Amino acid sequence: MEKSNVVRETREKLMKDPYRPAYHFVLPEDIVLGPADPNGAFFADGLYHLMYLYRNVGTDRHQWGHMVSHDLLHWWHRPDCLSYTNGDGSSFSGGAFVDEDKTAYLSYWKLPNPEIPGDFGGIAISYAKPPYDSWKQMKQLADVSTVQGIRDAMIDGKVIHLGSADPSNIWKIGDKYYMQYGNKPVLDEYGTGEHADPFYQGGWTELYRSEDLKNWEFVHRFYDVEPNGVDDWPDHTEDDMCPSFLPLYDAETNGNLTGKWLQLFIAHNKGCQYFVGTLKEEKFYPEVHGRMSWRDITYFAPEALIDDKNRHIVWAWLKDNPEDDLERFGWSGVYALPRTVWWEDEVLHMAPAKEVDSLQYNHQELEIRPDGTIPVKNGTRCRIKGVWDGTKADKVGIRVGASKDGTEYTEIYLDVQRNKLVVDTTNSGIEGKNKGVEEAPFTLHAGENLELDIFVDRSVVEVFANRRQAVSRRIFPSKDAGGVWLIGDADAVCSLDSWEMAATNPY
Repeated sequence: MEKSNVVRETREKLMKDPYRPAYHFVLPEDIVLGPADPNGAFFADGLYHLMYLYRNVGTDRHQWGHMVSHDLLHWWHRPDCLSYTNGDGSSFSGGAFVDEDKTAYLSYWKLPNPEIPGDFGGIAISYAKPPYDSWKQMKQLADVSTVQGIRDAMIDGKVIHLGSADPSNIWKIGDKYYMQYGNKPVLDEYGTGEHADPFYQGGWTELYRSEDLKNWEFVHRFYDVEPNGVDDWPDHTEDDMCPSFLPLYDAETNGNLTGKWLQLFIAHNKGCQYFVGTLKEEKFYPEVHGRMSWRDITYFAPEALIDDKNRHIVWAWLKDNPEDDLERFGWSGVYALPRTVWWEDEVLHMAPAKEVDSLQYNHQELEIRPDGTIPVKNGTRCRIKGVWDGTKADKVGIRVGASKDGTEYTEIYLDVQRNKLVVDTTNSGIEGKNKGVEEAPFTLHAGENLELDIFVDRSVVEVFANRRQAVSRRIFPSKDAGGVWLIGDADAVCSLDSWEMAATNPY
């Protein structure tokens, strides 16, 4: 009997793909369609657990895959944790929580089962004991929707439409458990249109409380925010979904609690963003707002955990997939590097997780040639660190993914006068729906040099600036487009270093 070569042929096809990242988390091939949100991240017994949302090709329903890692870089497949076979129509986005007895809980949006008349879904919870390979759904839903994503409730003699979608992680204070639910279905139904009720417009979430993780009661809206017209706070069109709510520490690792909390979330029309604020008597008070995606929704669906080193670690799905990528390339879905965030000097700081350093090899101290080119080894899979004197030029940075004829490239630079960290993918190749200029606010302190930490991984480019700002984008350069060029005056360059980056994906 002739043996099948399907696995080998698939592997060789993927290895030849010029767009497939080598050291960014790529979702397992041949299964991923539709949303690819990271979900249900938690740390337990020395392992990082990361779930991912995918649409099952055979059933057209959504479920959660499950991966584990000891180093945030190399991932091991585990059995799916949430599946349509448990009676759900689909298992949509949510979070994770590990209690004192090491039981892990996954909170998620249970979509209606089309085979059950009158089923509108709700908020469900599944749980597992170590090693977290066998998950069981609680029989009682935390919240039962009256229509998909919405629960109508009588409060103070008035019918109120409550959000019942995309729950956050669960957190515990004292002997009480808390969880928040997203609002997009309510906003879409009651907060848009010419005669929309202002009460249902904009971003907000519902807070729920429980003493036993089984019976949940509505408390109130978790926070109130009004656009201030100054700091780019969310407007009335922006929903709050995929929330993550965890405390912030005062250092990148082994820090102390600051008393501040980070509310990560997405607006489906404007991507990932966050609030930093305080939690007082079951109410969140946002004090600082920021975005992680500005011109579109490429940085999407954040998920976070806290590990044993007091690190607050964030993942996100990098959207902007090419059309029909699963059919064309055999894979779909990639995540940004795990990003550590902390609160220091009244600013949210961010940096790639330190484990990423272990992938570096073939260090180069770079020199700039007279024509502005920079001889970087393996420019399609590298890390480049540069330091610039921002007082010597108005525009400082580099081009990556440059083709030999100069027609393709991605520009990464600081516009010093406009205080903008820019990643311009206008000329980064023929693929991608969201090509253009991404601009993140960033201002150098007086006398401070610009420090850029840039990652290129075939179809992904990420840049971190002075550990206070970051931009992550998808790019799709041609096979020969691995050149690196200088932007701005060479006299402004203090140092440039690069490394090749080892692959973490098996192929």
